[in-house]
Amino acid sequence: MTHPSTPEKTMEQGNGNPNGIAYNHEEDRQGDLDRFRTAGSVAMSPELFEKLYLTPLKNVHGDLRKTFANPTPIALVGFLIALTPLSCDLMGWAGAGGGGAASSGFFVFMGGLLMFTGGVLEWVLGNTFASVVFCTFGGFYFSYGATLLPSFNTSAAYAPADGPASAGAATQGFNASLAFVFLFMGVLCFIFLVCSLRTNVVFVVIFLSLMLAFFLLTGGYMALASDFTGNADKAGKLIIGGGASAFVCAMTGWYLLTAQMLDVVDFPFGLPVGDLSGIIKGRSERAAAKN
Repeated sequence: MTHPSTPEKTMEQGNGNPNGIAYNHEEDRQGDLDRFRTAGSVAMSPELFEKLYLTPLKNVHGDLRKTFANPTPIALVGFLIALTPLSCDLMGWAGAGGGGAASSGFFVFMGGLLMFTGGVLEWVLGNTFASVVFCTFGGFYFSYGATLLPSFNTSAAYAPADGPASAGAATQGFNASLAFVFLFMGVLCFIFLVCSLRTNVVFVVIFLSLMLAFFLLTGGYMALASDFTGNADKAGKLIIGGGASAFVCAMTGWYLLTAQMLDVVDFPFGLPVGDLSGIIKGRSERAAAKN
């Protein structure tokens, strides 16, 4: 009587025994998938992570970055579709003007909505810097758009008692109040500028030009507050300068968006953004190096 050979037993278990070799094959397959996922999670270099998420790579709890898509381009689209036309309005190109009043809907539903949504999603992923930046500018676009909407009637509070509501826009109180908004947005951009030195050159240029734009707009509206008629020419030049700085910011932002989208679809080539995360070492990295 012959006994079943080992190869025959192996084949039998592989075909019909769920607790035999077939189970091990499935286990090996799952192990391969896990190894692939692990490799995929570390394949992104710190430079690429910073380029896609606009924040230095840090360990966070959970694994949401592999579960959800990158929300950064969503916020960038909202930022650019709102800022680019506004910068052209401020410079008065092709007769545009009015502080971007014709684009108030885009400020609210493109700039405000997309940036705030992107900021919340960055928060979910644990990207604090990008979350703060996007939510901040989302709130700014919501607020600026509301200021321009007739239904909010913001200038009426400053209008003379015997004059139309629109007359309030020419008063000292209205223009000085608006100037203070731009002033402290410029201060906030300075803080973001310092923090962006840990990200990339493109982000630095964005905050630098945006900071200059807000400070120039502050000067322009302060000039209008001082003498609306007498300083109209001076204020106009400052506002045009603010629009030009905002336009530089917008063009830099379009470059950054293009660079991100090329990486998102794994295009054969990419655009450099001038990574700075490896040049300016973080405090935790310095402490780890000492230890």
